Amino acid sequence: MSLMILGILLWVLPHSFKRLAPRKHLMLMPQIKAIDAALILIGTALMVIGYRATEAMPNLYDPLPGMGHANNTLMLIAVYLFGVGGARSILIDKMRHPMLTGMLLWAVAHLLVNGDPASVVLFGALGIWAVAEMVLINRAGPWKKPKPGSLKGDLKNLIGTLMFYGIIVWVHQLVIGHSLFLGTYP
Repeated sequence: MSLMILGILLWVLPHSFKRLAPRKHLMLMPQIKAIDAALILIGTALMVIGYRATEAMPNLYDPLPGMGHANNTLMLIAVYLFGVGGARSILIDKMRHPMLTGMLLWAVAHLLVNGDPASVVLFGALGIWAVAEMVLINRAGPWKKPKPGSLKGDLKNLIGTLMFYGIIVWVHQLVIGHSLFLGTYP
């Protein structure tokens, strides 16, 4: 589990550096972007490797029956929220933190179907990070709303969401060995 925890730290710290040390971040802006990207990529790899390598332990809680469907629905919403800014969806000027809200939904969705300690640490930590990041951003100053999005942006986001969700399902089948659509969770 230590590799996974190191991965979580390598994910959280670069993402939070801008909020925790804004002056230093501005001074290091050109150099920091490549370093941030590398640390986040390494952190993501370590989270996956560490999660997969964690020994099986008794569940901290047993997921309720039918939570696979709730997970799948929340994941579709989470993936949609990840794309709100890039696609210029109509939600872009109505939600301050669509991507972080999507991250929180992603974490909650996974906690609904996974009660093992590794899952609770991974998804719990990333969910807590998303909430903390929202708080830090809100404290930094008032929201400058972007220009309104369009229905065309929503359509692009919907198509992208369905494509990306299909990739997620395929990768889960390859890596974890269970089908999300059939609700067969380990």
